[in-house]
Amino acid sequence: MPARPALIANEFWFMAHDDQTGRPRLFGSALNHGLAAALLAELYAEGRITFNGGRIEVRNAWPPQDWLQHLVLDRLTAQPQHTDTRTWLAFLAATVGEQVTDRMWQVGLLAPQQVGRLWRQRTIHVPTDMNVAASSWARLSVDLRFTRRLNAFDVVLAGLVLHTQLDTALLDGASLAVRTHLRQVVAQAPPPVRDLLAELGSAIGGSVLSHRT
Repeated sequence: MPARPALIANEFWFMAHDDQTGRPRLFGSALNHGLAAALLAELYAEGRITFNGGRIEVRNAWPPQDWLQHLVLDRLTAQPQHTDTRTWLAFLAATVGEQVTDRMWQVGLLAPQQVGRLWRQRTIHVPTDMNVAASSWARLSVDLRFTRRLNAFDVVLAGLVLHTQLDTALLDGASLAVRTHLRQVVAQAPPPVRDLLAELGSAIGGSVLSHRT
């Protein structure tokens, strides 16, 4: 199986889109909030920030090498008076879809494609390698169905899947025991990760209600 992308937001993008067409598997708000949480999780993994009581704490303002992580951290440090995690999720969600797509395009993971009729064309992005795009979905689905132990990277990915409600598609046809295993895996994540995911879940819950009405 191809090596997975090193960045959680890239891999969540693959999870949340069809590996051939690039069509989203989630409605817009859930997708963008999930990507926003994934970017914050990247900064947590880099030791730059942490999460506690629904708030973000900057631990190290030294700029990361990745340009998008750098951009997000700069925004966090420029407004220290704003620490509410859900507020930052909503703020980042407004632009994160385009930003993560650009980052993936820059390293050749995605390619732009024109779709629609000539007078109503729009640009979408499709994976350049279907095997790479599908690997994260396949790996996590199999590991969860066989109740295998997940590494720290995949625990965060599983949490994003669960709290954006992507697990319904990922575990389609799976038993109740498998779905319970997913929840147990996420519940055993480090406290800061659980704190971030709880805020994501609350934001997505509100988005679902708005989407349905």
